[in-house]
Amino acid sequence: MKLVHLTRFILPLSAAIALTGCFDSGSSSGSDDTRTGRIHFQGVGGLTYQTASQSGKTNTRGEFRYYPGETLSVKVGNLPIAEGIPAREYVTFLEFQEDTRAALQTPAVDDEGLNSHQVREQLLFDNNTLMNLSRFLLALNWTENIDDDEGIDIRERVINQLNRALDDPNLPNTINFNVSTSEFSAENSAANQILAEICFYPEDDPLCGQPPTQEEIDNATERPVDGELDPDVDYKEDLEALRERILQSVRNMDEFDNEQAQNYLRRELAAITRALARQYYLSPEDATHPAADTGIKTVKVRKINGNAQLAQLQAQSTRPADVYVNAESWQEAEVEYVVDGPKGGESEILVNFRPEGTYRWVRKQIRILID
Repeated sequence: MKLVHLTRFILPLSAAIALTGCFDSGSSSGSDDTRTGRIHFQGVGGLTYQTASQSGKTNTRGEFRYYPGETLSVKVGNLPIAEGIPAREYVTFLEFQEDTRAALQTPAVDDEGLNSHQVREQLLFDNNTLMNLSRFLLALNWTENIDDDEGIDIRERVINQLNRALDDPNLPNTINFNVSTSEFSAENSAANQILAEICFYPEDDPLCGQPPTQEEIDNATERPVDGELDPDVDYKEDLEALRERILQSVRNMDEFDNEQAQNYLRRELAAITRALARQYYLSPEDATHPAADTGIKTVKVRKINGNAQLAQLQAQSTRPADVYVNAESWQEAEVEYVVDGPKGGESEILVNFRPEGTYRWVRKQIRILID
C-alpha cells in the first residue's frame, strides 16, 4: 500500500521575516501601538490574516494585530474566507459577511422590551453562508469534538493538505459558502471533496494511507484458522479491517451539522458578551431610600479602569408604581429615578446600554428598597 506523504512547507528566511505580524502561541502585542484582536473568544488558530499594515497567522488564542480603523481579510491556507471585516477586540464569524455584519447594527427587542444584540444574533443563525462557513471551519479542527474551554485548532499539517487539495486539477480549487446547506453538504460537494483529502492523524499513521482496493482484498490470503500467522503477510481480514478504518476516518460535512455550528456560535458569542459586561458596573449597585424622600436620585454606569463612553442607554423599572425612571442620559452614562411608593415597596431598575465601538448591549440592574 502507498502511504500519503506530504512535503512540508518551509518559508524562506526573507518571507519569514516579512511576516512581522505573525503570532507564536503565548505571544502578546509588541512595543508599538498596534492592538491585539481575537477571532472568537476561545480563538480560531491557524488562520492567515491581512490588514493594511499587518499580516500573519492567528495563534492558538485566535489573536491578530491591527491598527484602529483597519479592516481584516482572512484565509485558511490558500482558501479565502472573508475580507473587509472591521478589525476590533473581538471578531466573530457573524462579522465575516457584509450582510450579517450590517444586520448586527440593528438590535432586536427582547421579552422585557429592551434592545438586545443577542436576539439579533440568534435570528442570524438562519443564514446559509454563516452556517456553511462555521461548519467547514469546525470540520478543520484537529480533533472532531471541541470542549467548552477550547477554540478551533487548525494545524499546519491540515493547512498543507488543504492547499495541496486546492492545487489538485482534479478537485475544486475553491469552496462556495453561499449555497444552501444541503448543497454544501452533498456527497460530492466541493467541501466534501476537499475534506476527504485531509488526514487528521500524524503523517506516518496507517490511517493516512490509501485504503486497500477491493482487488487487493480479493487476492489476499485468508487468515489461517490454526497455525502461526506470518507477520509479513497482509491477510484478507486485516485488509478489510484497514480499509474500513481508513474510510471511516474520512470526515464529511454531515458530521458537522447546523445544530453543532449553532451551539458553538452561541457559546462563543455568550462568552464575548460576558467579557464585555465584566468591564462595567453600576454605582451604586443597590440603594435604600425613605418613603418620604421623593427627590431625584441617580445611578451611574462605571467602567473598570476607564471611562464609560456609551453610544446608547435605556432604563426600565420593574415596578414603576414604587420607583419610576425619571430620565436617561447616555452622554452622562447615568439614569435618574424617583421613589414613589410606600414603605416596604421595592423595584429593580434595568440599565441597558451599548458602549461605543460595539454593537453589543450590556444589561445591569440596581435594586431599590423603600424604607
